[in-house]
Amino acid sequence: MTLLENAKALRTHMTDAEQRLWYYLRGHRFQGLKFRRQKPMGPYIVDFVCIERRLVIELDGGQHADAQACDAARDAWLAAQGYRVLRFWNHEVTQELAAVLEKIRLTVEA
Repeated sequence: MTLLENAKALRTHMTDAEQRLWYYLRGHRFQGLKFRRQKPMGPYIVDFVCIERRLVIELDGGQHADAQACDAARDAWLAAQGYRVLRFWNHEVTQELAAVLEKIRLTVEA
Protein backbone atom coordinates (compact mmCIF):
# COMPACT_ATOMS: atom_id res chain seq x y z
CA MET A 1 0.00 0.00 0.00
CA THR A 2 1.39 3.42 -0.94
CA LEU A 3 1.58 6.29 1.51
CA LEU A 4 -1.31 8.05 -0.25
CA GLU A 5 -3.48 4.91 -0.21
CA ASN A 6 -2.70 4.44 3.47
CA ALA A 7 -3.65 8.07 4.20
CA LYS A 8 -6.99 7.60 2.42
CA ALA A 9 -7.65 4.46 4.45
CA LEU A 10 -6.83 6.31 7.67
CA ARG A 11 -9.26 9.10 6.74
CA THR A 12 -11.97 6.48 6.25
CA HIS A 13 -11.26 4.73 9.56
CA MET A 14 -10.62 7.56 12.01
CA THR A 15 -10.57 6.85 15.74
CA ASP A 16 -13.29 8.30 17.95
CA ALA A 17 -10.83 10.89 19.28
CA GLU A 18 -9.78 11.88 15.74
CA GLN A 19 -13.42 12.24 14.67
CA ARG A 20 -14.20 14.36 17.69
CA LEU A 21 -11.26 16.73 17.19
CA TRP A 22 -11.83 16.87 13.42
CA TYR A 23 -15.36 18.18 14.05
CA TYR A 24 -13.80 21.34 15.57
CA LEU A 25 -10.87 21.69 13.14
CA ARG A 26 -12.59 21.12 9.79
CA GLY A 27 -14.10 23.69 7.48
CA HIS A 28 -12.14 26.65 8.87
CA ARG A 29 -14.15 26.32 12.11
CA PHE A 30 -11.12 26.72 14.35
CA GLN A 31 -9.75 30.27 14.33
CA GLY A 32 -10.60 30.47 10.61
CA LEU A 33 -7.67 28.15 9.83
CA LYS A 34 -7.57 25.37 7.28
CA PHE A 35 -6.59 22.01 8.73
CA ARG A 36 -6.04 18.83 6.76
CA ARG A 37 -6.39 15.34 8.19
CA GLN A 38 -4.28 12.24 7.65
CA LYS A 39 -1.92 14.19 5.40
CA PRO A 40 1.21 12.57 3.94
CA MET A 41 4.30 14.63 4.78
CA GLY A 42 7.62 13.22 3.66
CA PRO A 43 7.82 9.62 4.90
CA TYR A 44 5.02 10.14 7.44
CA ILE A 45 1.26 10.61 7.65
CA VAL A 46 0.29 13.23 10.21
CA ASP A 47 -3.09 13.21 11.92
CA PHE A 48 -3.83 16.93 11.42
CA VAL A 49 -1.83 19.77 9.91
CA CYS A 50 -2.34 23.49 9.44
CA ILE A 51 0.12 24.41 6.69
CA GLU A 52 -0.47 28.15 7.18
CA ARG A 53 0.64 28.05 10.83
CA ARG A 54 3.17 25.22 10.36
CA LEU A 55 1.42 23.16 13.04
CA VAL A 56 1.00 19.40 13.24
CA ILE A 57 -1.37 17.80 15.74
CA GLU A 58 -0.88 14.15 16.60
CA LEU A 59 -3.29 12.03 18.63
CA ASP A 60 -1.76 9.06 20.38
CA GLY A 61 -3.48 5.92 21.59
CA GLY A 62 -2.09 3.24 23.88
CA GLN A 63 0.19 1.85 21.15
CA HIS A 64 2.28 5.04 21.27
CA ALA A 65 3.51 4.31 24.79
CA ASP A 66 5.83 1.74 23.20
CA ALA A 67 6.70 3.90 20.17
CA GLN A 68 8.27 6.93 21.83
CA ALA A 69 11.56 6.59 19.94
CA CYS A 70 9.72 6.49 16.60
CA ASP A 71 7.56 9.46 17.65
CA ALA A 72 10.69 11.42 18.64
CA ALA A 73 12.29 10.77 15.23
CA ARG A 74 9.07 11.81 13.49
CA ASP A 75 8.82 14.98 15.59
CA ALA A 76 12.46 15.81 14.85
CA TRP A 77 11.90 15.37 11.10
CA LEU A 78 8.80 17.60 11.22
CA ALA A 79 10.67 20.22 13.26
CA ALA A 80 13.45 20.20 10.67
CA GLN A 81 10.77 21.03 8.08
CA GLY A 82 9.69 24.01 10.20
CA TYR A 83 6.63 22.48 11.89
CA ARG A 84 5.63 22.59 15.54
CA VAL A 85 4.13 19.35 16.81
CA LEU A 86 1.45 19.11 19.47
CA ARG A 87 0.75 15.63 20.84
CA PHE A 88 -2.33 14.64 22.78
CA TRP A 89 -3.47 11.30 24.13
CA ASN A 90 -6.80 10.07 22.78
CA HIS A 91 -8.30 10.19 26.28
CA GLU A 92 -7.37 13.89 26.54
CA VAL A 93 -9.48 14.62 23.47
CA THR A 94 -12.41 12.54 24.67
CA GLN A 95 -12.34 13.69 28.30
CA GLU A 96 -10.71 17.15 28.26
CA LEU A 97 -11.61 18.55 24.84
CA ALA A 98 -11.87 22.17 25.98
CA ALA A 99 -8.31 22.06 27.38
CA VAL A 100 -7.01 20.48 24.16
CA LEU A 101 -8.68 23.15 22.01
CA GLU A 102 -7.32 25.88 24.30
CA LYS A 103 -3.76 24.55 23.96
CA ILE A 104 -4.13 24.47 20.18
CA ARG A 105 -5.51 28.03 20.24
CA LEU A 106 -2.62 29.31 22.35
CA THR A 107 -0.13 27.61 20.04
CA VAL A 108 -1.57 29.08 16.82
CA GLU A 109 -1.71 32.55 18.40
CA ALA A 110 1.90 32.39 19.65
